[in-house]
Amino acid sequence: MALLAGVPGVGIALALLLFNDYSTKVRLTLILFIGVIWLGYAFALRERVVRPLQTLSNLLSALREGDYSIRARGAHHEDALGDVMVEVNALGETLREQRLGALEATALLRTVMAKIDVAIFAFDTDERLRLINRAGERLLAEPAERLLGKSASELGLSETLRGEQTRTLQITTDEGTARWGVSRTTFRERGLPHQLLVLSNLSRALREEERQAWRRLVRVLGHELNNSLAPIKSIAGSLETLIGREPRPADWDEDMRRGLSIIASRAESLTRFMEAYSRLAKLPQPAYESLNVQDWVNRVADLETRLKVEVLTGPDVTIQADSAQLDQLLINLFRNAVDASLETGGSVRVYWTRNGAHLDVMVEDEGPGLSNTANLFVPFFTTKPAGTGIGLVLSRQIAEAHGGSLSLENRLTGTGCQARLRLPL
Repeated sequence: MALLAGVPGVGIALALLLFNDYSTKVRLTLILFIGVIWLGYAFALRERVVRPLQTLSNLLSALREGDYSIRARGAHHEDALGDVMVEVNALGETLREQRLGALEATALLRTVMAKIDVAIFAFDTDERLRLINRAGERLLAEPAERLLGKSASELGLSETLRGEQTRTLQITTDEGTARWGVSRTTFRERGLPHQLLVLSNLSRALREEERQAWRRLVRVLGHELNNSLAPIKSIAGSLETLIGREPRPADWDEDMRRGLSIIASRAESLTRFMEAYSRLAKLPQPAYESLNVQDWVNRVADLETRLKVEVLTGPDVTIQADSAQLDQLLINLFRNAVDASLETGGSVRVYWTRNGAHLDVMVEDEGPGLSNTANLFVPFFTTKPAGTGIGLVLSRQIAEAHGGSLSLENRLTGTGCQARLRLPL
Protein backbone atom coordinates (compact mmCIF):
# COMPACT_ATOMS: atom_id res chain seq x y z
CA MET A 1 0.00 0.00 0.00
CA ALA A 2 2.93 2.35 0.60
CA LEU A 3 4.20 1.64 -2.92
CA LEU A 4 0.75 2.15 -4.43
CA ALA A 5 0.43 5.48 -2.62
CA GLY A 6 3.40 6.82 -4.66
CA VAL A 7 2.32 5.37 -8.05
CA PRO A 8 0.27 8.43 -9.22
CA GLY A 9 3.02 10.92 -8.54
CA VAL A 10 5.73 8.70 -10.03
CA GLY A 11 3.61 8.04 -13.13
CA ILE A 12 2.98 11.74 -13.75
CA ALA A 13 6.67 12.54 -13.26
CA LEU A 14 7.74 9.84 -15.73
CA ALA A 15 5.17 10.99 -18.28
CA LEU A 16 6.47 14.54 -18.11
CA LEU A 17 10.03 13.30 -18.55
CA LEU A 18 9.22 11.07 -21.52
CA PHE A 19 6.97 13.44 -23.45
CA ASN A 20 9.13 16.53 -23.11
CA ASP A 21 12.38 17.37 -24.80
CA TYR A 22 14.97 16.28 -22.24
CA SER A 23 18.28 14.68 -22.85
CA THR A 24 18.75 11.04 -22.10
CA LYS A 25 21.17 11.84 -19.26
CA VAL A 26 18.66 14.12 -17.57
CA ARG A 27 15.89 11.58 -17.99
CA LEU A 28 17.92 8.72 -16.48
CA THR A 29 19.13 10.89 -13.60
CA LEU A 30 15.62 12.07 -12.70
CA ILE A 31 14.12 8.56 -13.08
CA LEU A 32 16.80 7.14 -10.76
CA PHE A 33 16.30 9.95 -8.25
CA ILE A 34 12.48 9.57 -8.25
CA GLY A 35 12.75 5.78 -7.91
CA VAL A 36 15.15 5.90 -4.97
CA ILE A 37 13.09 8.51 -3.12
CA TRP A 38 9.85 6.57 -3.81
CA LEU A 39 11.16 3.17 -2.65
CA GLY A 40 13.06 4.69 0.29
CA TYR A 41 10.00 6.38 1.77
CA ALA A 42 7.78 3.37 1.04
CA PHE A 43 10.07 0.92 2.89
CA ALA A 44 10.68 3.43 5.71
CA LEU A 45 6.92 3.73 6.20
CA ARG A 46 6.57 -0.05 6.20
CA GLU A 47 9.36 -0.35 8.77
CA ARG A 48 7.72 2.22 11.07
CA VAL A 49 4.53 0.14 11.07
CA VAL A 50 5.95 -3.42 11.10
CA ARG A 51 8.63 -2.99 13.79
CA PRO A 52 6.25 -1.74 16.53
CA LEU A 53 3.79 -4.50 15.59
CA GLN A 54 6.56 -7.09 15.94
CA THR A 55 7.53 -5.60 19.31
CA LEU A 56 3.88 -5.66 20.37
CA SER A 57 3.62 -9.31 19.27
CA ASN A 58 6.68 -10.19 21.35
CA LEU A 59 5.21 -8.43 24.39
CA LEU A 60 1.87 -10.22 24.09
CA SER A 61 3.67 -13.53 23.62
CA ALA A 62 5.66 -12.92 26.82
CA LEU A 63 2.47 -12.05 28.69
CA ARG A 64 0.81 -15.22 27.42
CA GLU A 65 3.76 -17.28 28.66
CA GLY A 66 3.66 -15.60 32.08
CA ASP A 67 6.74 -13.37 31.71
CA TYR A 68 5.63 -9.97 32.97
CA SER A 69 9.10 -8.39 33.18
CA ILE A 70 9.52 -7.40 29.49
CA ARG A 71 8.73 -3.79 28.55
CA ALA A 72 8.67 -1.91 25.22
CA ARG A 73 11.30 0.85 25.01
CA GLY A 74 10.46 4.22 23.54
CA ALA A 75 6.70 3.92 24.15
CA HIS A 76 5.06 7.34 23.99
CA HIS A 77 1.74 8.98 23.21
CA GLU A 78 2.82 10.63 19.95
CA ASP A 79 0.98 8.15 17.70
CA ALA A 80 -1.55 5.32 17.88
CA LEU A 81 1.05 2.53 18.07
CA GLY A 82 2.82 4.43 20.84
CA ASP A 83 -0.43 4.54 22.81
CA VAL A 84 -0.76 0.78 22.37
CA MET A 85 2.79 0.22 23.64
CA VAL A 86 2.13 2.37 26.73
CA GLU A 87 -1.04 0.44 27.52
CA VAL A 88 0.68 -2.94 27.06
CA ASN A 89 3.47 -1.84 29.40
CA ALA A 90 0.86 -0.80 31.99
CA LEU A 91 -0.91 -4.14 31.52
CA GLY A 92 2.34 -6.01 32.11
CA GLU A 93 2.97 -4.06 35.33
CA THR A 94 -0.58 -4.74 36.56
CA LEU A 95 -0.28 -8.44 35.80
CA ARG A 96 3.10 -8.54 37.55
CA GLU A 97 1.64 -7.01 40.71
CA GLN A 98 -1.37 -9.33 40.60
CA ARG A 99 0.86 -12.35 40.10
CA LEU A 100 3.06 -11.29 43.01
CA GLY A 101 -0.03 -10.88 45.19
CA ALA A 102 -1.36 -14.27 44.07
CA LEU A 103 1.97 -15.93 44.87
CA GLU A 104 2.02 -14.37 48.32
CA ALA A 105 -1.60 -15.38 48.94
CA THR A 106 -0.88 -18.91 47.74
CA ALA A 107 2.15 -19.13 50.02
CA LEU A 108 0.05 -17.93 52.95
CA LEU A 109 -2.71 -20.43 52.10
CA ARG A 110 -0.22 -23.28 51.93
CA THR A 111 1.27 -22.27 55.27
CA VAL A 112 -2.17 -22.12 56.87
CA MET A 113 -3.18 -25.46 55.41
CA ALA A 114 0.05 -27.00 56.64
CA LYS A 115 -0.32 -25.62 60.17
CA ILE A 116 -4.09 -25.95 60.65
CA ASP A 117 -5.22 -28.87 62.80
CA VAL A 118 -8.11 -29.96 60.59
CA ALA A 119 -7.96 -32.37 57.67
CA ILE A 120 -8.73 -30.79 54.26
CA PHE A 121 -9.45 -32.78 51.09
CA ALA A 122 -10.52 -31.76 47.59
CA PHE A 123 -12.20 -34.27 45.24
CA ASP A 124 -12.98 -33.88 41.54
CA THR A 125 -16.14 -34.96 39.72
CA ASP A 126 -14.95 -38.58 39.72
CA GLU A 127 -14.44 -38.39 43.50
CA ARG A 128 -10.69 -38.68 43.13
CA LEU A 129 -8.44 -36.85 45.56
CA ARG A 130 -6.77 -33.74 44.11
CA LEU A 131 -5.69 -31.82 47.21
CA ILE A 132 -4.74 -32.77 50.77
CA ASN A 133 -2.98 -31.01 53.65
CA ARG A 134 -0.66 -32.38 56.33
CA ALA A 135 -3.47 -33.00 58.81
CA GLY A 136 -5.16 -35.12 56.13
CA GLU A 137 -1.93 -37.05 55.62
CA ARG A 138 -1.73 -37.72 59.35
CA LEU A 139 -5.36 -38.83 59.40
CA LEU A 140 -4.84 -41.32 56.57
CA ALA A 141 -1.31 -42.20 57.76
CA GLU A 142 0.21 -41.87 54.28
CA PRO A 143 2.09 -39.14 52.37
CA ALA A 144 0.30 -37.04 49.78
CA GLU A 145 2.25 -38.65 46.91
CA ARG A 146 0.55 -41.98 47.58
CA LEU A 147 -2.90 -40.52 48.22
CA LEU A 148 -3.41 -38.09 45.32
CA GLY A 149 -5.44 -39.65 42.52
CA LYS A 150 -7.11 -42.28 44.71
CA SER A 151 -10.89 -42.47 44.89
CA ALA A 152 -12.88 -41.59 48.00
CA SER A 153 -13.95 -45.22 48.43
CA GLU A 154 -10.32 -46.35 48.42
CA LEU A 155 -9.54 -43.78 51.11
CA GLY A 156 -12.58 -44.74 53.19
CA LEU A 157 -14.11 -41.27 52.83
CA SER A 158 -16.99 -42.00 50.47
CA GLU A 159 -19.53 -41.67 53.30
CA THR A 160 -18.39 -38.11 54.00
CA LEU A 161 -19.27 -37.07 50.43
CA ARG A 162 -22.91 -38.13 50.91
CA GLY A 163 -25.74 -36.76 53.03
CA GLU A 164 -25.86 -33.46 54.84
CA GLN A 165 -23.07 -30.99 54.23
CA THR A 166 -22.51 -30.32 57.94
CA ARG A 167 -22.80 -33.13 60.48
CA THR A 168 -20.85 -35.39 62.84
CA LEU A 169 -19.69 -38.93 62.10
CA GLN A 170 -17.96 -41.79 63.87
CA ILE A 171 -14.75 -42.39 61.91
CA THR A 172 -12.29 -45.20 62.65
CA THR A 173 -8.59 -44.48 62.14
CA ASP A 174 -5.32 -45.98 63.33
CA GLU A 175 -5.83 -44.09 66.60
CA GLY A 176 -9.26 -45.64 67.14
CA THR A 177 -12.88 -44.55 66.68
CA ALA A 178 -13.67 -40.90 67.32
CA ARG A 179 -16.33 -38.32 66.56
CA TRP A 180 -15.45 -36.03 63.68
CA GLY A 181 -17.13 -32.88 62.45
CA VAL A 182 -17.79 -33.01 58.69
CA SER A 183 -18.16 -29.86 56.60
CA ARG A 184 -18.49 -30.08 52.82
CA THR A 185 -18.83 -27.45 50.12
CA THR A 186 -18.33 -27.14 46.36
CA PHE A 187 -16.02 -25.00 44.25
CA ARG A 188 -14.95 -24.83 40.61
CA GLU A 189 -11.50 -25.22 39.15
CA ARG A 190 -11.01 -24.73 35.40
CA GLY A 191 -14.76 -24.78 35.01
CA LEU A 192 -15.19 -28.22 36.62
CA PRO A 193 -17.00 -28.72 39.95
CA HIS A 194 -15.00 -30.04 42.91
CA GLN A 195 -15.92 -30.91 46.48
CA LEU A 196 -13.99 -29.46 49.42
CA LEU A 197 -14.14 -31.67 52.51
CA VAL A 198 -13.08 -30.50 55.99
CA LEU A 199 -12.80 -33.01 58.87
CA SER A 200 -12.16 -31.90 62.46
CA ASN A 201 -11.69 -34.22 65.41
CA LEU A 202 -14.30 -33.34 68.02
CA SER A 203 -13.49 -36.04 70.55
CA ARG A 204 -10.59 -34.20 72.20
CA ALA A 205 -12.54 -30.96 72.56
CA LEU A 206 -15.65 -32.83 73.74
CA ARG A 207 -13.66 -34.76 76.33
CA GLU A 208 -12.14 -31.53 77.64
CA GLU A 209 -15.56 -29.86 77.81
CA GLU A 210 -16.92 -32.96 79.54
CA ARG A 211 -14.13 -32.83 82.13
CA GLN A 212 -14.78 -29.14 82.75
CA ALA A 213 -18.51 -29.80 83.12
CA TRP A 214 -17.86 -32.61 85.58
CA ARG A 215 -15.50 -30.40 87.59
CA ARG A 216 -18.11 -27.63 87.81
CA LEU A 217 -20.86 -30.09 88.69
CA VAL A 218 -18.80 -31.85 91.37
CA ARG A 219 -17.74 -28.49 92.82
CA VAL A 220 -21.34 -27.25 93.03
CA LEU A 221 -22.72 -30.55 94.34
CA GLY A 222 -19.92 -30.84 96.89
CA HIS A 223 -20.48 -27.29 98.09
CA GLU A 224 -24.23 -27.80 98.52
CA LEU A 225 -23.89 -31.21 100.14
CA ASN A 226 -21.25 -29.93 102.57
CA ASN A 227 -23.48 -27.00 103.50
CA SER A 228 -26.18 -29.48 104.54
CA LEU A 229 -24.17 -32.43 105.82
CA ALA A 230 -21.69 -30.45 107.94
CA PRO A 231 -24.32 -29.01 110.35
CA ILE A 232 -26.19 -32.33 110.36
CA LYS A 233 -23.00 -34.15 111.39
CA SER A 234 -22.14 -31.53 114.00
CA ILE A 235 -25.60 -31.46 115.57
CA ALA A 236 -25.91 -35.26 115.48
CA GLY A 237 -22.60 -35.50 117.38
CA SER A 238 -23.78 -32.95 119.93
CA LEU A 239 -27.06 -34.84 120.46
CA GLU A 240 -25.18 -38.12 120.85
CA THR A 241 -22.99 -36.51 123.53
CA LEU A 242 -26.09 -35.08 125.21
CA ILE A 243 -27.82 -38.47 125.39
CA GLY A 244 -24.70 -40.10 126.87
CA ARG A 245 -24.39 -37.60 129.71
CA GLU A 246 -25.40 -38.76 133.20
CA PRO A 247 -27.26 -37.14 134.71
CA ARG A 248 -28.90 -35.40 131.76
CA PRO A 249 -29.48 -31.67 131.99
CA ALA A 250 -32.95 -30.46 132.79
CA ASP A 251 -33.52 -28.91 129.33
CA TRP A 252 -32.08 -31.85 127.36
CA ASP A 253 -35.44 -32.58 125.69
CA GLU A 254 -35.64 -28.99 124.39
CA ASP A 255 -32.09 -29.22 123.05
CA MET A 256 -33.00 -32.54 121.42
CA ARG A 257 -36.05 -31.08 119.68
CA ARG A 258 -34.11 -28.03 118.50
CA GLY A 259 -31.28 -30.19 117.12
CA LEU A 260 -33.68 -32.58 115.35
CA SER A 261 -35.52 -29.59 113.91
CA ILE A 262 -32.29 -28.24 112.44
CA ILE A 263 -31.42 -31.67 111.01
CA ALA A 264 -34.89 -31.92 109.43
CA SER A 265 -34.56 -28.39 107.99
CA ARG A 266 -31.17 -29.15 106.42
CA ALA A 267 -32.43 -32.46 105.08
CA GLU A 268 -35.42 -30.68 103.52
CA SER A 269 -33.09 -28.10 101.98
CA LEU A 270 -30.98 -30.89 100.53
CA THR A 271 -34.11 -32.53 99.14
CA ARG A 272 -35.16 -29.28 97.47
CA PHE A 273 -31.69 -28.99 95.96
CA MET A 274 -31.85 -32.50 94.46
CA GLU A 275 -35.36 -31.85 93.12
CA ALA A 276 -34.10 -28.65 91.47
CA TYR A 277 -31.21 -30.55 89.92
CA SER A 278 -33.65 -33.16 88.56
CA ARG A 279 -35.81 -30.45 87.02
CA LEU A 280 -32.79 -28.88 85.34
CA ALA A 281 -31.52 -32.20 83.97
CA LYS A 282 -34.89 -33.51 82.74
CA LEU A 283 -36.40 -30.55 80.88
CA PRO A 284 -38.65 -32.05 78.15
CA GLN A 285 -38.74 -30.90 74.55
CA PRO A 286 -41.24 -28.06 73.86
CA ALA A 287 -44.75 -29.05 72.80
CA TYR A 288 -45.48 -26.29 70.28
CA GLU A 289 -48.88 -24.60 70.04
CA SER A 290 -50.20 -21.19 69.04
CA LEU A 291 -49.65 -18.63 71.79
CA ASN A 292 -50.86 -15.03 71.74
CA VAL A 293 -48.17 -12.87 73.34
CA GLN A 294 -50.61 -10.33 74.84
CA ASP A 295 -52.68 -13.05 76.55
CA TRP A 296 -49.56 -14.90 77.71
CA VAL A 297 -47.94 -11.85 79.32
CA ASN A 298 -51.18 -10.70 81.00
CA ARG A 299 -51.88 -14.19 82.35
CA VAL A 300 -48.44 -14.56 83.93
CA ALA A 301 -48.40 -10.98 85.24
CA ASP A 302 -51.65 -11.62 87.15
CA LEU A 303 -49.95 -14.46 89.02
CA GLU A 304 -47.57 -12.05 90.79
CA THR A 305 -49.38 -10.80 93.91
CA ARG A 306 -46.58 -9.12 95.87
CA LEU A 307 -46.19 -6.22 93.42
CA LYS A 308 -48.28 -5.25 90.41
CA VAL A 309 -46.40 -5.81 87.14
CA GLU A 310 -47.10 -3.01 84.65
CA VAL A 311 -47.84 -4.47 81.20
CA LEU A 312 -47.21 -2.02 78.36
CA THR A 313 -49.15 -2.50 75.13
CA GLY A 314 -47.20 -4.12 72.32
CA PRO A 315 -47.85 -5.44 68.80
CA ASP A 316 -50.43 -8.16 68.28
CA VAL A 317 -48.21 -11.21 67.77
CA THR A 318 -48.86 -14.96 67.87
CA ILE A 319 -45.96 -17.38 68.18
CA GLN A 320 -45.49 -21.15 68.19
CA ALA A 321 -44.25 -22.21 71.62
CA ASP A 322 -44.80 -24.41 74.67
CA SER A 323 -47.08 -22.26 76.84
CA ALA A 324 -46.34 -24.16 80.06
CA GLN A 325 -42.56 -23.76 79.69
CA LEU A 326 -42.80 -20.10 78.69
CA ASP A 327 -45.10 -19.50 81.68
CA GLN A 328 -42.41 -20.92 83.96
CA LEU A 329 -39.76 -18.78 82.24
CA LEU A 330 -41.72 -15.55 82.63
CA ILE A 331 -42.67 -16.43 86.23
CA ASN A 332 -38.96 -16.71 87.07
CA LEU A 333 -38.19 -13.35 85.42
CA PHE A 334 -41.09 -11.61 87.21
CA ARG A 335 -40.11 -13.14 90.57
CA ASN A 336 -36.51 -11.94 90.22
CA ALA A 337 -37.63 -8.47 89.11
CA VAL A 338 -40.12 -8.13 91.99
CA ASP A 339 -37.54 -9.34 94.53
CA ALA A 340 -35.12 -6.67 93.31
CA SER A 341 -37.73 -3.86 93.19
CA LEU A 342 -39.06 -4.61 96.68
CA GLU A 343 -35.60 -3.85 98.07
CA THR A 344 -35.74 -0.27 96.77
CA GLY A 345 -39.50 0.34 96.55
CA GLY A 346 -39.37 0.45 92.75
CA SER A 347 -41.71 -0.92 90.07
CA VAL A 348 -41.65 -3.68 87.43
CA ARG A 349 -42.81 -3.39 83.83
CA VAL A 350 -42.85 -5.65 80.82
CA TYR A 351 -43.17 -4.88 77.12
CA TRP A 352 -42.41 -6.56 73.80
CA THR A 353 -41.42 -5.51 70.28
CA ARG A 354 -40.87 -7.12 66.89
CA ASN A 355 -37.23 -7.18 65.80
CA GLY A 356 -37.04 -8.55 62.25
CA ALA A 357 -37.76 -12.26 62.45
CA HIS A 358 -37.69 -12.26 66.27
CA LEU A 359 -39.86 -11.24 69.21
CA ASP A 360 -38.12 -9.38 72.05
CA VAL A 361 -39.78 -9.46 75.49
CA MET A 362 -38.21 -7.06 78.02
CA VAL A 363 -38.74 -7.24 81.79
CA GLU A 364 -37.40 -4.17 83.62
CA ASP A 365 -37.11 -3.56 87.36
CA GLU A 366 -35.98 -0.62 89.49
CA GLY A 367 -33.88 -2.60 91.94
CA PRO A 368 -30.25 -2.10 92.96
CA GLY A 369 -28.94 -3.63 89.71
CA LEU A 370 -26.29 -6.28 89.14
CA SER A 371 -22.88 -5.97 90.76
CA ASN A 372 -21.46 -9.10 89.09
CA THR A 373 -22.82 -10.77 85.96
CA ALA A 374 -20.21 -13.53 85.72
CA ASN A 375 -22.21 -16.12 87.70
CA LEU A 376 -25.75 -15.24 86.58
CA PHE A 377 -26.25 -18.45 84.61
CA VAL A 378 -24.08 -20.77 86.73
CA PRO A 379 -26.27 -23.64 88.01
CA PHE A 380 -27.11 -23.49 91.73
CA PHE A 381 -25.39 -20.13 92.22
CA THR A 382 -27.68 -17.76 94.14
CA THR A 383 -27.44 -14.68 96.34
CA LYS A 384 -30.88 -15.23 97.90
CA PRO A 385 -31.08 -16.92 101.32
CA ALA A 386 -33.86 -19.29 100.16
CA GLY A 387 -32.88 -19.47 96.47
CA THR A 388 -32.09 -22.65 94.56
CA GLY A 389 -29.87 -21.09 91.91
CA ILE A 390 -31.64 -22.70 88.94
CA GLY A 391 -34.26 -20.10 88.01
CA LEU A 392 -32.21 -18.21 85.43
CA VAL A 393 -30.45 -21.36 84.24
CA LEU A 394 -33.77 -23.12 83.66
CA SER A 395 -35.18 -20.01 81.98
CA ARG A 396 -32.26 -19.78 79.56
CA GLN A 397 -32.53 -23.51 78.86
CA ILE A 398 -36.22 -23.06 77.98
CA ALA A 399 -35.41 -20.06 75.73
CA GLU A 400 -32.69 -21.97 73.87
CA ALA A 401 -34.96 -25.00 73.46
CA HIS A 402 -37.36 -22.67 71.60
CA GLY A 403 -34.53 -21.43 69.35
CA GLY A 404 -34.18 -18.15 71.26
CA SER A 405 -31.95 -16.58 73.89
CA LEU A 406 -32.08 -14.91 77.30
CA SER A 407 -29.81 -12.13 78.57
CA LEU A 408 -29.73 -10.01 81.73
CA GLU A 409 -27.94 -6.67 82.09
CA ASN A 410 -28.10 -3.41 83.95
CA ARG A 411 -30.34 -0.75 82.46
CA LEU A 412 -28.64 2.05 80.55
CA THR A 413 -30.98 4.67 82.02
CA GLY A 414 -32.00 4.61 85.65
CA THR A 415 -31.42 1.95 88.26
CA GLY A 416 -32.26 -1.73 88.02
CA CYS A 417 -31.72 -4.28 85.29
CA GLN A 418 -33.40 -5.55 82.14
CA ALA A 419 -34.03 -9.15 81.15
CA ARG A 420 -34.35 -9.65 77.37
CA LEU A 421 -36.08 -12.77 76.08
CA ARG A 422 -35.69 -13.27 72.31
CA LEU A 423 -37.91 -15.83 70.56
CA PRO A 424 -38.21 -16.62 66.83
CA LEU A 425 -41.40 -15.56 65.06
